Amino acid sequence: MLLALGGCGSTSYGWGWHILSPFDERGIRNIRFLADGFWATMSLSLVSIAISVVAGALLAMLALARGRLPRAINRIYVEVFRAVPLLVLLLWVYYGLPVVFGIQIGVFAAGVLALSLSDAAFEAEIFRGGIQSIALGQREAAKSLGLSNWQAMRLVILPQAIRRILPALGNQFVYVLKMSSLISVIGYQELTRRANELTLAEYRPLEIYTFLVVEYLVLILIASWLVRRLERRLGANEGQAAR
Repeated sequence: MLLALGGCGSTSYGWGWHILSPFDERGIRNIRFLADGFWATMSLSLVSIAISVVAGALLAMLALARGRLPRAINRIYVEVFRAVPLLVLLLWVYYGLPVVFGIQIGVFAAGVLALSLSDAAFEAEIFRGGIQSIALGQREAAKSLGLSNWQAMRLVILPQAIRRILPALGNQFVYVLKMSSLISVIGYQELTRRANELTLAEYRPLEIYTFLVVEYLVLILIASWLVRRLERRLGANEGQAAR
């Protein structure tokens, strides 16, 4: 490691951080261009995670159903979409839907659809594991109070399961944030796409991609902090409810 760093330090590469300098008009313009990708990345990720969480919860219900058909639908969906790489799925959604089904779709919609389809398979397994971790006595207690199966699930089982799976859901949100960079291949103007375009204009890939690393690091740290804060809040509420 030290040898590698020493080798990098001895190269004749001329750093060009002036292209991203906050004290230079050109640098400010480039920083603004890159930073504008934050909103595109966040909007894409938030919409995708919202859809995939709902879809994953519904798929988990199919896995817990008594009939064979619902369980088979869940198993096929989970196995197929966990197996297909996200980039391959994205390209098929964007280029395949117009040809196969005649559905014209924009880059944002294609990105959301591909991310949601892929992530829903993982969310389904997270929800299934969380629901199955709740003690059987909770279900029996809910039924003894006269609650229907749906009411017991909505009012008793799911609230407890969500508390348990919240760290896993947070990890999936971080995963979606990182995977949103793949949407750049179809032209969506998120962080990575803007970095690629600025690299072609400035011919400074190392400086620009280093800045891109910092951008994603900031996003991930903020998302992780929010998830941890939500975990503590729900944990505190749970403790107060137990008392």
